[in-house]
Amino acid sequence: MIKDTIAAISTAVGEGGIAIIRVSGPEAVAVCAGYFRSKTDITEVDSHTIHYGHIVDPANGETIEEILLTIMRGPRSFTAEDVVELSTHGGVIAVKRVLELLLRAGEIRLAEPGEFTKRAFLNGRIDLTQAEAVIDLIRSKSDRAFSVALKQAEGTLSKKVKVLRHGLIELLAHIEVNIDYPEHDVESMTSAYIRERCGEACQEIERLLKTAAEGKILREGIVTAIVGRPNVGKSSLLNALVQENKAIVTDIPGTTRDVIEEYITLGGIPLRLLDTAGIRETADVVERIGVERSRTALEEADLILFVLNANEPLHPDDRQLMEQLRSRQVVVLLNKTDLPIVLETSEVEEWFPQEAIVRLSVLKEQGLDELENVISRMFFNGELESADLTYVSNVRHITLLNHARQSLIDAIEATAMGIPIDIVQIDVRTAWEQLGELIGDSVAESLIDQIFSQFCLGK
Repeated sequence: MIKDTIAAISTAVGEGGIAIIRVSGPEAVAVCAGYFRSKTDITEVDSHTIHYGHIVDPANGETIEEILLTIMRGPRSFTAEDVVELSTHGGVIAVKRVLELLLRAGEIRLAEPGEFTKRAFLNGRIDLTQAEAVIDLIRSKSDRAFSVALKQAEGTLSKKVKVLRHGLIELLAHIEVNIDYPEHDVESMTSAYIRERCGEACQEIERLLKTAAEGKILREGIVTAIVGRPNVGKSSLLNALVQENKAIVTDIPGTTRDVIEEYITLGGIPLRLLDTAGIRETADVVERIGVERSRTALEEADLILFVLNANEPLHPDDRQLMEQLRSRQVVVLLNKTDLPIVLETSEVEEWFPQEAIVRLSVLKEQGLDELENVISRMFFNGELESADLTYVSNVRHITLLNHARQSLIDAIEATAMGIPIDIVQIDVRTAWEQLGELIGDSVAESLIDQIFSQFCLGK
């Protein structure tokens, strides 16, 4: 049982229309009633109602703020406890004064990061996959990523995992009957039957794991480095994609001295764009540092946009970069095609597949649609899957699904080798437990603390 009452600011700090303080716990209503002055006694009102009034310091009668107070009584609340939300005027001072007053008497304490969602999990309102989806909703960088996280928050993944666990617990029950009462084996509990049921569970896990690569991309974005020698149009490309003048553009080679990072969404695919300094040999100390950072970004990138100037012949620096990028995931961008094309494209096609070469003019904003199509084909076979698909994107989920799948494979192989059923049972039970850890049915307290510590304060 959770006996203490917590409070925190649940809206972003800064100026805005309103700010919200969330209070949750057994004393939430009683504590807030001590500071709230209105025509209504909030200890007697119905759940899910909103009330106008003022927050007053009972020590001196000073009016602290004019607010709207919302009451949501447990278990029909986010945390499944009594929850009170105080909507103050937006701004740092107003919300800070109200929160300080609530905390002053020591009846409630400041919430830890993610503690409201953690209480929702501990009180059984959501499982662990749904709780983790909350942080994915907050961090979503595209409409598609938000939709995937929302479906997981609604329990689509946990429902599939629970079906899998139900099938495995039925199998374990049959194995127990077979072990304890072999003469009553009405289900013909044979090794073939175990292989069949474990095989079906394996196939379902594999279907979930097939979405892992795409799910991870939607969740985290594709780390995309824009590289090329100086003055080929890298910063202009970044500005065109971001649709804002984020990078300085001049005719002077070496203008970009550091890695510039921006998030964009291209055709529903989130990209973490890194505009790098032009890679070349230079005597300039500052530019050399920028070039080294560019090389580091190049190594860490999932996708590389390699920009060439189509208005010039290939430079030795271009060829050196082409050699480095040969085994990487690359889209070659032949820029400045609005000018006479001088670059010999056949040499580029010897190094990179033709479908990965895009002709564009950043100045005229031509070819950007083709760039979007090429990236989509590279990572999603041309299109994103159906919106009904359950994506697995969390590394913890992927790891546990892989472990459960391996345990089931071990069980299948053990039966084929003639190993006794009571030994095979261990592998089946291990898979069942690993799936339980995924949804939080069996998980260490330290892992729970680690997961919720990643949340922002007030969520």
